[in-house]
Amino acid sequence: MQKKKVIRETIEAIVIALVLALIIRTFVIQAFKIPSSSMEPSLLIGDHLLVTKFIYGIPLPFTDRKLFSFKNPKSGDVIVFEFPNNPQYCRSFSAKTKKRFANTIERRDVWQLLSDDCKDFIKRVVAVEGDTVQVIDKKVFVNNKPLEDKHGVHVDSFVYPKGPEPRDNFGSYTVPKDSVFVMGDNRDRSFDSRYWGAVNISEIKGKAFIIYWSWNSEDSWIRWRRFLNIIR
Repeated sequence: MQKKKVIRETIEAIVIALVLALIIRTFVIQAFKIPSSSMEPSLLIGDHLLVTKFIYGIPLPFTDRKLFSFKNPKSGDVIVFEFPNNPQYCRSFSAKTKKRFANTIERRDVWQLLSDDCKDFIKRVVAVEGDTVQVIDKKVFVNNKPLEDKHGVHVDSFVYPKGPEPRDNFGSYTVPKDSVFVMGDNRDRSFDSRYWGAVNISEIKGKAFIIYWSWNSEDSWIRWRRFLNIIR
């Protein structure tokens, strides 16, 4: 009888732990890994970060609704969100473009991920509902004023003229209600709102707030200086 009691208590403890972990992951906090350069230099390949799930509202499972929103996303926030367009659109890019825009943030190989699961993205909010966004020769303007941007960088000096490639010349575009316009800090290597429009607030999973681990796979070395860095 004593043995059965121990087994039962062990099973109960495991079940409770799993339920608590699921609740925390769903409503409170979730960990992600960065596999691409789209947010460099702010976030590096191999950074492991934590995302608060409740700050923009507590998600209701199996719905697109949220409760008890503490704040709305604002310009400068780094957010994690579901791809806001038809996933087939994300998957339809050529192999060359897929390699260029490796932006999702799961724990699998980037190439495999872009082929099979265009799911979670991480970007920085540059404009909110009602704002007008325009990109002119790589410079970002919000409401006809240059974006005060200390995060955005460019790694390619070539400027695409206005046309089907919106990277360097885009808009103008007015952000719809309950939505945000997002861009990667690595402006020349980011697949973002310039290509597929705004992100609805209901699609936002949370706000990235801290790097808890960082691994440089090229040098097989831990980036100690990035430990516990607050994401700004």
